[in-house]
Amino acid sequence: MFDKTIENSKNEIISTLCELIKFPSVSNESGNSQYPFGEECNNVLNYVLELGNSMGFKTKNIDGYCGYIEFGEGKELVGIIGHLDVVPANIEDGWTTPPFVPSIRNNKLFGRGSIDDKGPIVSALYAMKAIKDSISVSKRVRLILGLNEEKSWKCINYYKKHEEHPTIGFSPDANFPGIYAEKGIMSVKLANNFEIKDYTILEINCKNNAINVVPKYCSIKLKKNYTANSNLRETENIKLTESDDTLLIEAFGISAHSAHPELGKNSIQILVEYLINNFEFTDSYLKILYEIGLFDIESPRFMSNTKIEDESGVLTSNVAILEYINNQLIISINLRIPVTISLDDIFSKYTDFKFSFPNLNVEKLGIQEPLFVEKDNYLVKTLVDIFNKKTNSTSLPIAIGGGTYARAFPNCISYGATMPGDKDMCHQVDEFIEIDKLILSSKIYADAIYELSK
Repeated sequence: MFDKTIENSKNEIISTLCELIKFPSVSNESGNSQYPFGEECNNVLNYVLELGNSMGFKTKNIDGYCGYIEFGEGKELVGIIGHLDVVPANIEDGWTTPPFVPSIRNNKLFGRGSIDDKGPIVSALYAMKAIKDSISVSKRVRLILGLNEEKSWKCINYYKKHEEHPTIGFSPDANFPGIYAEKGIMSVKLANNFEIKDYTILEINCKNNAINVVPKYCSIKLKKNYTANSNLRETENIKLTESDDTLLIEAFGISAHSAHPELGKNSIQILVEYLINNFEFTDSYLKILYEIGLFDIESPRFMSNTKIEDESGVLTSNVAILEYINNQLIISINLRIPVTISLDDIFSKYTDFKFSFPNLNVEKLGIQEPLFVEKDNYLVKTLVDIFNKKTNSTSLPIAIGGGTYARAFPNCISYGATMPGDKDMCHQVDEFIEIDKLILSSKIYADAIYELSK
């Protein structure tokens, strides 16, 4: 019903997404009341709200924490919940072109946020416009725009305290044909005294890696004592830089979304393995944690006597951040936990380390409870059926390790825009969305929004 209208808007859709990519909208929790998540997030929000106004929508900036774009009449509210903030990206990470300069190559639009989540937001916005400009609906439709999804969800929590909740809806921030289950998410921090024999640790640097990203880079800078080992060798993923009294060891990996750690190569793990193989420690802390499976990306060995798998998948672990502060080695881990498994039970596996290391500090950094909706639920069936009809396929709803705003509200699921079989480019170097699929997702969203709001 809306395909032709969206096809006619193709150039506008591409142009709008290009403009959004130009904003390096990495959420910055600065405490500034005017810009709660930094000026760039504020700027991209204002840009999208002004665009919504120009299209004839009702818009609102909610105290700089988030905003929305709305049309329609009626008591019920259909929500489309997305985010405009992105994870950090730098050309030095290996991007072919600068991450915040949109580039089109081989029918693909490259740039940070192109698939997570600016591209899907643009698709949903033009889907809303296609409906608004051609037909009346009996419910209100609201595109909610978050600015802190990649960090601590303060934006959506602020929205929930101050604004109307959707009665039904979806988050365009995952995969088609539709997500019936999202794993629980928990981050854990371990801190313990640590020393390397014959060296003084000056610094450990992960280049401010985000907790939900497989770290691409990690380094340790050491001051050498007179007996220090001088027979070190570089490897494929390790670079050494020596001076008279210092040694810099750099580890290089491949970044990926923490929900898919198997798609990356963890630089922290590479560095730890190198240290274990080439240095002596004053205690057994790091070596034991490594040997019992702290760095395993699936079903860590030290959890072998605990259920860590169900129909939503296996437990996965990403050691995301390594720090050295006040003579303590600090390890921060991001876990994706199957939906039927208690987050507290998993956390207890880390507190059990205290039996071996009495001075160990174990902290729970944050949790997101899992999302689970029955596969025969009206919302799941409706959205999956629309996708299958639009693509002439017979795909089934899936479970994911990612966490979306769908779990912020009841009666919501995540829906697109990554297509079945496509590589998940979220948080990846050279993130992109295929232009044909950008337009197709807009057509799917138009049919879905109309079905939920008619």
